[in-house]
Amino acid sequence: MDDAADQLLPHPVTGELFASPVSPGTGWPSDPASLETPAARGPAQVRRLAAASETTEQLAAEISVCRACPRLVRWREKVAVEKRAAFAGEPYWGRPVPSFGDPEPYLLVVGLAPAAHGGNRTGRMFTGDRSGDWLFAALHRAGFASQAESNNALDGLTLTGARCISPVHCAPPDNKPTTTEKHTCSAWFDRELQLAEHATGIVALGGFAWQAVLAAGARLGWEIPKPRPKFGHGLQVVMYPQQREPVTLVGCYHVSQHNTFTGRLTETMLDEIFARFY
Repeated sequence: MDDAADQLLPHPVTGELFASPVSPGTGWPSDPASLETPAARGPAQVRRLAAASETTEQLAAEISVCRACPRLVRWREKVAVEKRAAFAGEPYWGRPVPSFGDPEPYLLVVGLAPAAHGGNRTGRMFTGDRSGDWLFAALHRAGFASQAESNNALDGLTLTGARCISPVHCAPPDNKPTTTEKHTCSAWFDRELQLAEHATGIVALGGFAWQAVLAAGARLGWEIPKPRPKFGHGLQVVMYPQQREPVTLVGCYHVSQHNTFTGRLTETMLDEIFARFY
């Protein structure tokens, strides 16, 4: 990191000054971490901290300071310093983006990883880019979101009954985490699924999320279909965790601009997916 990382810049809403990337416990809106939150610096520490997390709030805090994957740490912080021109005058979160939404959800929405200039900038999953515009508008129409817009962590958006989670919590170069990085982050993801003990539905946004959910289910000892079904939009399968209600997994094309701009995914198609969980 160069000296630009030490420059304090005003938050786009409050005007409060922050470093970019943002240091934990310095007052960033909705930062779940404090100065005392332990930071994992390798896969073993991720597994230990994840297994010991007793609440979604504790898990979110520990995710938000994770430094276990050197390549992802370098990339997310590089983006937070160099920025996109449109956001050059504001600080970037530049840390792992924790899950967002109801801490006791009955529906989980699974993405891929934060966008470099979306969640990596705002600190909130699916916030600050076109993907989030589509997703939260659909969740609002379905009654899960308090509003259709998702601009920053102070915009008032809340989710009721739903939580957005991800298999990878750092923005990866070219949106492609390595196999090792996915494996390292999987302990956070597995624990998120365990803590969401009332969740009976999961929407997987894209093939990556679909496979991540099935793989996590297998690691957790859930009964899942064999052979594992391939991803398909609208495809629905049921998984059977031990000592809890069955979980219905539904595939949905990702809300990426590639899909929404080309018409591969329409608002009607997206609404039909979430209508299954009214």
